[in-house]
Amino acid sequence: MTVDGAHARFSVIVDQDLCMGSGYCVAQHPELFSADADGTAVPRAAGVLNEDQVAKADEAAHLCPASAIELVRSD
Repeated sequence: MTVDGAHARFSVIVDQDLCMGSGYCVAQHPELFSADADGTAVPRAAGVLNEDQVAKADEAAHLCPASAIELVRSD
């Protein structure tokens, strides 16, 4: 993902208190998210995401009914 022509660096977090375990993120992007024993989403990708992962994490954030997924800029 680019911001003002420069490549921005992002990581993904899931707010465990907000996650209601709908599973949309896991179903759509199992390479980025898994579910713990309670059904709560857990990011598989640790650290800075590549451009493809950023796009998929952004899609998952928009699909999340609890708004529990967030892309965090890490410059």
